[in-house]
Amino acid sequence: MAKRKVTLIPGDGIGQECTDATRKIIDATGVQIEWEVRYAGESVFKQGVASGVPRETMDSIKETRLVLKGPLGTPIGYGEKSANVTLRKLYETYANIRPVREFPGVTTPYSGRGIDLVVVRENVEDLYAGIEYMQTPGVAETLKLISRKGSEKIIRMAFEFARSEGRKKVHVASKANIMKFSEGMMKRTLEDVAKEYPDIQSEHIIVDNCAHQLVKKPEQFDVICMTNMNGDILSDLTSALVGGLGFAPSANLGNEVAIFEAVHGSAPKYAGKNVINPTAVLLSGVAMLRYIGEFEAASKIENAVMVTLESGCITRDILGDAKGVPTTRYAETIISNLGKQSQKWKVREYKPIKMPQVRPVQDFVVAKTRKTVGVDVFVESADGPEKMGKAIEQAVAGSPLNLKMIDSRGTKVYPPTGAITDNTDAFRCRFFMKDAASEMTDAQCFDLIGRVAGKYKWTHIEKLHEFDGKPAYTKAQGED
Repeated sequence: MAKRKVTLIPGDGIGQECTDATRKIIDATGVQIEWEVRYAGESVFKQGVASGVPRETMDSIKETRLVLKGPLGTPIGYGEKSANVTLRKLYETYANIRPVREFPGVTTPYSGRGIDLVVVRENVEDLYAGIEYMQTPGVAETLKLISRKGSEKIIRMAFEFARSEGRKKVHVASKANIMKFSEGMMKRTLEDVAKEYPDIQSEHIIVDNCAHQLVKKPEQFDVICMTNMNGDILSDLTSALVGGLGFAPSANLGNEVAIFEAVHGSAPKYAGKNVINPTAVLLSGVAMLRYIGEFEAASKIENAVMVTLESGCITRDILGDAKGVPTTRYAETIISNLGKQSQKWKVREYKPIKMPQVRPVQDFVVAKTRKTVGVDVFVESADGPEKMGKAIEQAVAGSPLNLKMIDSRGTKVYPPTGAITDNTDAFRCRFFMKDAASEMTDAQCFDLIGRVAGKYKWTHIEKLHEFDGKPAYTKAQGED
């Protein structure tokens, strides 16, 4: 049989030790893999590659479409973006799968509760799009981008993954009660997509309640689907329930490329000491084997890991320095246990995952009608709201747009409401057409900005739209 090519990125810090152990164990099963060793992360940043991902690594991934990687570091003073995030975004690996299950021999406060859940995290949108600005020298802004297309892909993935593992329920956790457009997109999408999966229960849950319930009763969850940052935070929480990040594997899945890696970081202070726990990277490798259809080898390794843990052969992160075994001994023991069956762990019956397909168009949602009714102009000012409001009203006199209100950090401060606010120098000025039946033109918008600019520095604008007759903007706190 031809060998399956896999791009192997050893990573930084403890990455080399984790991937060495994983590679040896996978090779010991007899699976035919040709490893293409390539580099990314800290060492590459120091060579002057700003992305942390060199061309030869990208070329290898383009050919293999399959990556097993160790954790990557971003040293201070080198590079701008995380190489981990760069790799996920370059190849549109939009789904981050993080399984969490109680391990034999690993004692935690939750032992015996039967925790067995999977976090399915959207991987390329949300605040992690990394689009940030300084509105003023003292006020920062990050754009939170959630698309219907991205939401549909990740929610369909959650249902398809549940089917592949024989799971019965999908929760979608969001902050839709506060961010009704962005986080609310996940809730609305769930309500539409769930109809196509009648064999699987589904439920929406507010993400802070989800965090509460994960600590209170984690065994109630099966699959939890979340937006990018919420999924990042809560998946780390879930790993702590079963022993920590040393037992936290993950898969980054896209329609073209799959990247398998541990959740944990590069932990440079432990590098080269032969004390780290490679289980997270190894189980990421197990997920990779299942992805390519090597179910027998995957189950063989999974059983061997559990037999090893049951025997008390565990690394220092669980047993401490005095009792924990070296990394190399742990890996060798797993190899010696290949072919043995765990008495306490039942390997799930897996089916090949069906990657969700959505319409490959950019305008995923098309409004039947649309109208531009006004504009928000973000300005910088050290003036008080009342002085600024009157100055802007005077400046726009004669314009077809009226100043409706000014807010500071989302709270209306002009016209005054009696609210007690600690303002910054970043304000949002909201303008609407005087004639509500009219639509604002770009020329009118540009004229308005020119008038405002005669009084104050402006940072950026947001047009106020109505799509299909509904406002496509939210009101400030205190706005009528």
